[in-house]
Amino acid sequence: MDKKRRAAQEELDTTARENTKETMEDSLNTPNNLNHEPDRSGTLDDEKRVKVLSPGTMVFKRFIRNRLAITGFVILVIMFLFSFLGGVLMPYSQSQVFTKTDFIIKDYAGATINTELRYTVKEGETFSSSAFSQLILAKNDGELFFSSNDKYFTYAIENEDFFRIKELDILSDVSARKQLYAYRNAPGFDLSADMRSAFELAHSEQKDKFTFDNKEYNIIRDGLKVMIASEKETALASPRIYDAYEQNDIRFVESYAFRNAVEEAISRNLTSFTLDAQEYSIQEDGRNTTVYKVSGNDKTLFANISDIVVNALSVDVFLTVDYKAAAREAIINGGKEFIFPDEEGNDIEYRIVLVHNTYNIKRSTQTHLIDMYRSPDEEHLLGTDQNGMDVLTRLMYGGRISLLVGFVVVFLEMMIGIVVGGISGYFGGWVDTMLMRFVDLFNSVPYWPIMIIVGSVMDTLEVNPYTRVFLLMFILGLMGWTGIARVVRGQILALREQDFMVATEATGIRISRRIFRHLVPNVMPLLIVQGTMSLGSIILTEATLSFLGLGVKYPIASWGSIITAASNPYVVTNFWFIWIPAGLLILLTVLGFNFVGDGLRDAFDPKMKR
Repeated sequence: MDKKRRAAQEELDTTARENTKETMEDSLNTPNNLNHEPDRSGTLDDEKRVKVLSPGTMVFKRFIRNRLAITGFVILVIMFLFSFLGGVLMPYSQSQVFTKTDFIIKDYAGATINTELRYTVKEGETFSSSAFSQLILAKNDGELFFSSNDKYFTYAIENEDFFRIKELDILSDVSARKQLYAYRNAPGFDLSADMRSAFELAHSEQKDKFTFDNKEYNIIRDGLKVMIASEKETALASPRIYDAYEQNDIRFVESYAFRNAVEEAISRNLTSFTLDAQEYSIQEDGRNTTVYKVSGNDKTLFANISDIVVNALSVDVFLTVDYKAAAREAIINGGKEFIFPDEEGNDIEYRIVLVHNTYNIKRSTQTHLIDMYRSPDEEHLLGTDQNGMDVLTRLMYGGRISLLVGFVVVFLEMMIGIVVGGISGYFGGWVDTMLMRFVDLFNSVPYWPIMIIVGSVMDTLEVNPYTRVFLLMFILGLMGWTGIARVVRGQILALREQDFMVATEATGIRISRRIFRHLVPNVMPLLIVQGTMSLGSIILTEATLSFLGLGVKYPIASWGSIITAASNPYVVTNFWFIWIPAGLLILLTVLGFNFVGDGLRDAFDPKMKR
């Protein structure tokens, strides 16, 4: 085998010599040979020789040959365009709430059957709510007299549900012992002998009233005290509810004079009565009583009286008497629904639902509702969220926050890490020991408990959402610089003893320039790779904090706060467009940063790929 190789090599050498000889002969035989420049190919000053590439160009060419790195770069470009350009092109804002008009069955009014007395005070008289409470107690105890605030009252029952309340004016205090009486009259009152005789006779017979000169007087017994008192109309009480048909008549219908006249007519089974020279007629229909104003042969609806209270649930709704009458009639007849026209004359159906002795009146009402969980359509390509906001728009604005947090935090980590690591690695000795122990102390602080505590404190202090974003970036940067500081220190410890650093020291360059002008730039390729790969983890950290409710707060959007909806199983199973897009954007962005970081690492140090 060796003989064959030597023979082949000799043959190749012979062929080369012959070709060289022929070339030289052709050159000598060429015209104008004296003026022809000699062949300089292969020399150092040959312009056609291959140019030497700069380190940056070689890194760039290695990077663009990496398909995964280019894929990650394209993903990041798309994410940046989606977040920063998409928000400008979208017609909505991140906090714009969308509403819809819909018909829903909701409570409109309520009705109850009133069994409690309601009192009306006569004009010019006083009767407090505490006095009314004493009336109820006296009625339940079977007492005829009651007192309140040093005033005495009595009442008369016209029928089972109509009470006249009278205030008693004390005329004389009487001390009675056996058959002896001592009188202390009120100022301006003279108790005659005949009136005394009438009183003493009634008192001896244990009567509560006596009559003198066609006037009735009351005998009040309060313990050992006995008093003679006159009475005056003060108030009336009944369980009936009065509603006027016309708004101008409300005050008159609620007055003592009108109610007294109506109650007296009802108690006497009268069909008409006259008040202030005006004739009224009464028509009773079970629990519903209608009062008409009579003018000749014409009757006009004037008031509706019932023991069924009908009230609107909203202060903005005014219920007409006709509506209340229709509702009462339906309730009395045991109906489950009734129809009543609205202000525009359209018939509206009302439903009656009895709940714990209360009739809930419901109606189908046109209402403006927050358009929550709207499915994707032409108007909202990714639907709306639980707050009625456009999901696609919030994803765009949320991308700005997530990417901004990532880059700002990495910048802060780089700044702190380069300064601490550069100083520690260059000086060494006690400076290095002190700074590295400080780094160890900082690393001993539990990361997630601190972040949770800080988030809770900001919640308690109700920090503004925009201020919260900047505080979050500062805290994340402050908690994550130690790894970069260690990397910079290790690299500078290896570089500071090399020849170029000895040269910088010999030329008298100041220390800060040696560190940040000559040492740190040699570490930058490694820092760029580490920073690029750290961006993805920072975005995940921000998303995790926002998911836990400790990061970005409403109304500011971030991908982490958007995906918080996934904590609700109902949303996860029914509304995929709420959480899947945000999760995909986080996945693609982190994957893109990791691909770019891997590509830069291989481009700066191709030996690592072997």
